[in-house]
Amino acid sequence: MGEVFAEDDLYTKDGTVDYRNNPAKRNETGTWKACPFILGNECCERLAYYGMSSNLVLYFKKRLNQHSAAASKNVSNWSGTCYITPLIGAFLADAYLGRYWTIACFSIIYVIGMTLLTLSASVPGLKPSCSGEDVCHPKELQTAVTFVALYLIALGTGGIKPCVSSYGADQFDDADEVEKKHKSSFFNWFYFSINIGALVASSVLVWIQDNVGWGWGFGIPAVAMAIAVVSFFSGTRLYRNQKPGGSPLTRICQVLVASFRKFKVDVPEDKSLLYGTTDAESAITGSRKLDHTKDLGFFDKAAVQTESDHTKGNIDSWRLCTVTQVEELKSIIRLLPIWATGIIFTAVYSQMSTLFVLQGASMDTRVGNSSFKIPPASLSIFDTLSVIFWVPIYDQFIVPVARKITGHKNGLTQLQRMGTGLFISIFAMLSAGILELYRLKYVKRHNYYELDEVPMSIFWQVPQYFLIGCAEVFTFIGQLEFFYDQAPDAMRSLCSALSLTTVALGNYLSSILVTIVMKITTKNGKPGWIPDNLNYGHIDYFYYLLAVLSVLNLGVYLMVAKWYTYKRPVGTLR
Repeated sequence: MGEVFAEDDLYTKDGTVDYRNNPAKRNETGTWKACPFILGNECCERLAYYGMSSNLVLYFKKRLNQHSAAASKNVSNWSGTCYITPLIGAFLADAYLGRYWTIACFSIIYVIGMTLLTLSASVPGLKPSCSGEDVCHPKELQTAVTFVALYLIALGTGGIKPCVSSYGADQFDDADEVEKKHKSSFFNWFYFSINIGALVASSVLVWIQDNVGWGWGFGIPAVAMAIAVVSFFSGTRLYRNQKPGGSPLTRICQVLVASFRKFKVDVPEDKSLLYGTTDAESAITGSRKLDHTKDLGFFDKAAVQTESDHTKGNIDSWRLCTVTQVEELKSIIRLLPIWATGIIFTAVYSQMSTLFVLQGASMDTRVGNSSFKIPPASLSIFDTLSVIFWVPIYDQFIVPVARKITGHKNGLTQLQRMGTGLFISIFAMLSAGILELYRLKYVKRHNYYELDEVPMSIFWQVPQYFLIGCAEVFTFIGQLEFFYDQAPDAMRSLCSALSLTTVALGNYLSSILVTIVMKITTKNGKPGWIPDNLNYGHIDYFYYLLAVLSVLNLGVYLMVAKWYTYKRPVGTLR
C-alpha cells in the first residue's frame, strides 16, 4: 500500500507537515490529485449506506412484522447510533491512529456488517419466513441477527464519517492561498459525491428491494462498500497525512483540572505572561499555536504559572497548560451552542426516512396511468436531485454574487450559510403538513379510510423533499466546513464527529417526540397521530410541531451566531 506518512524530515516540531524543504513531495501529493479517491470512497460508501437504510422502515414493517410507530422508532434509534459512534472513531483518529488508519480499519467492520445483513435477508433460516407478500413471521434469532448486522454497520460508519471529510480537507495546504480557496470548494463537491451515491440508492436499489428482493437489495450495497474500500486504498501514495496529536480528551481534562485547582489565582493583565505565549511553535503535535482570546477568561487560570506547577523539575501538565491548550477548550465550548441548534434541523431531516416514507406509502404510487409503481422510499431521489442541483448553483453562482455584496471570500460566512438552511427547513415541514392536511380531507370526503393507497399522486411529496435538499446544501455543508475550520487542528476529527452527533440526537429527538405524541394522543382508545393506518391519524400535526420547534430553534441560532467568536490561529498549518 506504500507509505502512509510522509518522511520524518517533512514534519515540524508541532507534528504538522512542511513541504517547503521538499517541493517535489508537495507537488506529488494532496490537492485534487488525491481527492478523487476520497470522493470515490465517499460516493460508494454513501451508496451502500442509503441503499441499505432508505427503505429500512418498510423492511422492519413488512419483513420483521413491526408496527408503524415501532418501525419508525427503531430506524430513528439505529440512525442515531450511526451518528454517535463517530465519537469513537474520531477519538482514535486524533489520539492514536490518524485519519488514514481509522478509515481503513473501520471500513473492514463496515463490510462485515453489510455482508451479515445480506445473509440475514437471503439465506434460508436467517431470513424471516413469509406466507404472503407482506405476511412474515420472523423468529427472535432472525430479528437479532438483523440488528447485530445493523449495529456492526453503525460501528463501522463511526470510523469513516468523522474522518473522511476532514481527511479530504487535509489535502489542501492552509499556507497556500490557492489551495485554501479550493478547500472551501472541496466541501461542496464532497457533499455532491454523497448525493450521487444517494441518487443511485434511492432510485435503483430501492426499486430492487421492492420488486426483486431484499437479498439483492442489501447485497448490492455490500458490494458498493467493498468498492469504496478499494477506492480509498488506491490513493494511498497520493495522500498527505498528519500525525495524531495525542488524546484530545486528556488535554481538555487537564485544562479543566488546572483551572479549578487555580480558581483563586488571578490572571495577569499582560497576557504575554501566560504559559506558552512566547513559544515559536505549539507543543501539541499536529496543531498550530492559537492566539489568546478574551472570553471564557476563567480557563486562562490554567496557563498562569505558579511555583507549585513543577514536580521534581518537570512541569505538571495537570496544573499548568499552554495557551494553545486552553484555547482548544475554549474553541470546543464556543462550538457547543451552534452544535445544539443543529439537533432540531436533523430531527426535521430524519423524517425523510420515516414519516415521509409512511406518508408516501399511503398515496397512489403509480407513475401516471401505467401499472409501474414507484417505491415510496424512492421519492428521496428528489432530495438528492435537489442537492445535486443546488451544489453547483451555490458554488458557481450564489458565491460570486454574494461575494460582491458582502465582500467575504466565500460569499456567505459559514454561520450565515447554516442559518439560511435552518430557515428553509421550516417551509419543508409546512409543505409536508399542508399535503397531509389535504390528503386527509380527500380521505374524509370520499370515505377512503380503508384504502391502502389513497388515489392522490405520491409526487405531491416532491416539494417537501426538494426543500429539505435545498436546506441541506446550506446547513449540512456549512456545518461540515464550519466544524472543520473552527476546530483546533489536533481535534478536527473529534469536532467533525461532534457535528455528526446532531444527526444522532435529531433522530433520538424524533423518536422521543413520536413516543410522547403517541402516548398522549392514543388515550381513551383514540388511534393517535401516527397509527398503522395513517388515514385515521394526523401526522400533519406532527409536521406542524416540528415546524414550530424549527422557528424557535432559528431564533436561538440567530442569538448564538451573533455571540460567536472565531478562533485565531497564529500562522498557518504547514
